[in-house]
Amino acid sequence: MGEQHTVKFPQEVIEEYAALGLDLPALFSAGDLGTRMGIQILEASADRVVGTMPVEGNTQPYGLLHGGASAVLAETLGSVGSMLHGGSRKLAVGVDLNCTHHRGARSGLVTGVATPVHRGRSTATYEIVISDEQDKRVCTARLTCMLRDVDLSGGTGS
Repeated sequence: MGEQHTVKFPQEVIEEYAALGLDLPALFSAGDLGTRMGIQILEASADRVVGTMPVEGNTQPYGLLHGGASAVLAETLGSVGSMLHGGSRKLAVGVDLNCTHHRGARSGLVTGVATPVHRGRSTATYEIVISDEQDKRVCTARLTCMLRDVDLSGGTGS
């Protein structure tokens, strides 16, 4: 769990962030929590973000995928999409997460796919569908992020 790999971003997006001195793949990684949970982002654009997470190590006492683990995967994927939508001059901050858990998963990988529902100037909302290896829906989530201006003088936003 937690192994690193390279996310494929559109070249123009990589160049936009590089011009600001930012390492895009590092910025849009799953972070420390995502690393501990084994989340891997496979595809990332403002139109679609795909990531996986192992069930093993992310279960509740009954041996089922923990609902909170699904929420972490959903928020990670939706946040990446929101940040890519907002661009290098915006910071995406989650303000609302709703998860409906449809079925349990006991083993293997779950895959989350985040697609936009709304992309505005100040908010972005993504639907995240999490499925098991048999392509059965495990969880449906919706994440809304506030898009804050980045303070280019070194701060994180206003």
